[in-house]
Amino acid sequence: MARALRTLTQLMGWSSVAIGLYHVILGNAAIPGAGSAGTTVDSWGRFMGAAFVGYGLAWLWIGQQRPIPAQAVRWLAGVFLLGGTGRLLSLAVHGWPQWFQIVLAVIELGLPPVLFWLADAEERATRSDAEVAAAGL
Repeated sequence: MARALRTLTQLMGWSSVAIGLYHVILGNAAIPGAGSAGTTVDSWGRFMGAAFVGYGLAWLWIGQQRPIPAQAVRWLAGVFLLGGTGRLLSLAVHGWPQWFQIVLAVIELGLPPVLFWLADAEERATRSDAEVAAAGL
C-alpha cells in the first residue's frame, strides 16, 4: 500500500503540473466549449492553471518526504474532493457540462476516498519497521 501511495502522489503531482501548464499556455482553448468565453474567463483560467501547477508541486513535494506525511495527503485529497463537489454544484445549478468535465468529476469524487484510505500507509509501514527493529535489539 505504501508503494501505491507513493505512485499516486507522483501521478497526482505530475498530472496536475501538466494540466495547469496546459491551461496557462492555452487559456480558453484548454477548456472544451469555452473558446469564445472572453478575456475575463481567459485571464481567470490562466491564473487558475498557475494555481493548479502549485497544487501539483505540493503533491510532488510530499511524495519526496520519507515517510509521506498522512496529514498532507489528506489535505490535498480534500482540496481535490472540494473541486469535484464544486462540479456537482455546477451540475445542480446549470445542468450537464461537456462530457469530459463529467469524466473529471468522476475522478475528482472517486480518487480522494482512495487517497484518504492510503494516506497513512507509509507512516504505518515505517512504524512497523521501527517496531520490528526495536524488538530485535
